[in-house]
Amino acid sequence: MLDIRDIERILPHRYPFLLVDRVDELGPERIVARKLVSRNEPHFNGHFPGHPVMPGVLIIEALAQAGALLAASVVSFDPAKQVIYFMAIDKARFRKPVIPGDLLSLEVTPLRKGGAIWKLRGEAKVDGAVVAEAELLASIQPRATGDAAAG
Repeated sequence: MLDIRDIERILPHRYPFLLVDRVDELGPERIVARKLVSRNEPHFNGHFPGHPVMPGVLIIEALAQAGALLAASVVSFDPAKQVIYFMAIDKARFRKPVIPGDLLSLEVTPLRKGGAIWKLRGEAKVDGAVVAEAELLASIQPRATGDAAAG
C-alpha cells in the first residue's frame, strides 16, 4: 500500500532511524506496517555482542512511526508544513526478544484521534505473536521556520 518512497515523503526520519519499511494495510481505524530486522543495523553491534537483540525503545519508536503514518493519512497532513512528534509512552510491555531475520509487524489503532493530539495503541508482532505493545501519544505541529527537512 505504501512503499519506502511513499513513507519517506511523509516521515522526516532516514536511515538508520527510519524504522518502517512498508505499509501493508492503511485505513482510518488501523495501520499494519512492517520492519525487516537486519543484522546490518548499527545498534546490533553493541546490543548485544554475540547475542543481537533489537532494543525495546526502537520497537516502540517503530510503532510510533507507524502511528504517525496512520495519523497523517486521516488528517489533511502536509509534511512540508507539519511534523508529528512522539509525546508519551504508557503501558509498554515487552514479551519476547526481536532478533535479526525477524519480520516485525507493526499494528496500530487510534484510541483518540483527530485534531493535533492523537492517542494510539500499538502491537508489534513476529510470526503472529505479540513481542511488544504500548499506548502512545503524538502531536501534529507546524514545522519550525527554517526547518531543513521542510524544504
